[in-house]
Amino acid sequence: MNPKEYKYTQEHEWICTESRNKGKVGLADYAQLQLGDIVFLDLPAPGTQVEHGKKMGEVESVKAVSDIFAPVSGRVLEINQTVVDEPGLVNKDPYGAGWLVRLELSKPAELDALMDSEKYDKFVVQLSEEESE
Repeated sequence: MNPKEYKYTQEHEWICTESRNKGKVGLADYAQLQLGDIVFLDLPAPGTQVEHGKKMGEVESVKAVSDIFAPVSGRVLEINQTVVDEPGLVNKDPYGAGWLVRLELSKPAELDALMDSEKYDKFVVQLSEEESE
């Protein structure tokens, strides 16, 4: 299941706060399952300003190229170079070694607009039911 302490977007990104104004961002397990084998990641360079809900990168899989959206506004502090070199880590460990970027949050209150794990789990179940109809 999805980690309880993380927050989630409707576009299937997650953020795990590490302090009041810092957090790691990645793709939810549901996203990596839908994408299939991830072969390439285009992530924003450290120092880049990202904006809540706006595109901050791309993920390429054997099935498609999809946008990665910023769950909150902030400045990129670090990218996970290991996952850039080995994109398949997102498939293997989306909530651990497969994290994408570390952000310094410029508007921590934006976290309140994201789904907690319980709401996100229900959201994913609803999506799965719609897809199977």
